[in-house]
Amino acid sequence: MAEMLESVIRMKIKMIEYEENYLNDVRDLLTELEEYIVSIDQDKLDRIHPEYHEKMALLDLKKVKENHGKCYLAIRDNDKVLGLIMGIIPEYEESDYLDYKCPKRGIITELVITEKARSIGIGHMLMEKMDSYFKENECEYVLVDVFAYNEKAIKFYGKNGFHSRMYIEIKKL
Repeated sequence: MAEMLESVIRMKIKMIEYEENYLNDVRDLLTELEEYIVSIDQDKLDRIHPEYHEKMALLDLKKVKENHGKCYLAIRDNDKVLGLIMGIIPEYEESDYLDYKCPKRGIITELVITEKARSIGIGHMLMEKMDSYFKENECEYVLVDVFAYNEKAIKFYGKNGFHSRMYIEIKKL
């Protein structure tokens, strides 16, 4: 039954590369994600700056452009954006080579599905699209930072073949 549902969804949703006429949809999705992150932040360090909605999408899209990246959108028949993924292929810095093999890697910088469209396979579809882009560009690995309190995202990435390699610990003074 789940496979049938995902197959129906795939027929009604198309994956496109970002186009400027979808900027407000991207802004809305990134704001929705940040609102969720703020709501689960047990440290109460995240916030939504008054200029977040206006500026964050532009900053993210600039980073994509400057780092050989892509932004893909999942769009329903009615032109409604349901989700997005952004990924980059950054260059290593000279100091990286001193203690690391430096395989070519892609980095997922954003992945968000609007709340109404979660858990129906859209995130997986976007991941497949970005994985294809990274493979076409000869990346050997894909990295993603996941907020430690975002248990849903950690579970999602685990189902998609990711595992933890490093941890960042925090302590309040």
